[in-house]
Amino acid sequence: MTVKPRGAPARMAWKLLAIALFALFVSLGNWQVRRLHWKRQLIHDVAARVHAPPVPPPGVTQWAAADRGRWQYLHVRLHGRFLHDAQTLVHGTSELGYGYWMLAPLRLDDGSIVLVNRGYIPADLPGTPAFAQTRAPSGEVDITGLLRTSEPGGGFMHANRPAQNRWYSRDVPAIAAARGLPSARVAPYFVDADAAPGNARSEAPWPRGGLTVIRFPNHHLSYLITWYLLALGVVIAAGYMARDEWRLRRFRPSLR
Repeated sequence: MTVKPRGAPARMAWKLLAIALFALFVSLGNWQVRRLHWKRQLIHDVAARVHAPPVPPPGVTQWAAADRGRWQYLHVRLHGRFLHDAQTLVHGTSELGYGYWMLAPLRLDDGSIVLVNRGYIPADLPGTPAFAQTRAPSGEVDITGLLRTSEPGGGFMHANRPAQNRWYSRDVPAIAAARGLPSARVAPYFVDADAAPGNARSEAPWPRGGLTVIRFPNHHLSYLITWYLLALGVVIAAGYMARDEWRLRRFRPSLR
């Protein structure tokens, strides 16, 4: 069977395809390079912040910057009183399994309010006698924890349903509105309470603090190598095709 050189339309088609694939794979590789730098910076920043001594949280005049994530995972110290009867259960998972995060508003000395994620409780705990022991402590308390930015909208699979009191993300403005808290006085972030003994908590085993995920997988290096290898593969394949085309036309000059 005689192999004939490709016609002009076919040559143009595979050239355009090769160029498009090469550009796509290089673009994806470049994107992974940026993601790699971002992830390494995130891991560095988180490690530096979570192990630093706790500092006062961003105040009212700083909230706009905090809302952009400038102080994400900052180790902070809070002093104030919990507002009772305003606790919110948010569906979530932790290293202990599926259950709820317990968010309670803490009024600070300056009158501002910070939602504190007091910790995790098992999914089967609400509705049992033991659930009463998870009530936020009364009186003045000191809380240390990691500052987290609000999680608007809802969870990955479910949207928040304030009317049914069903929450799937820690959406600070939505929770504050549902609990009747003054929006102008509520910080745009929440704080994941530490599991440190110094934190105000009852003697009950729940809620369990200190479960913030601070380990982030970093596979971007392998991803960028994969995309760049695919781009190189396109170049090699195009080179082989160009060589074969050149050989066919060299030995069949009448078909040029």
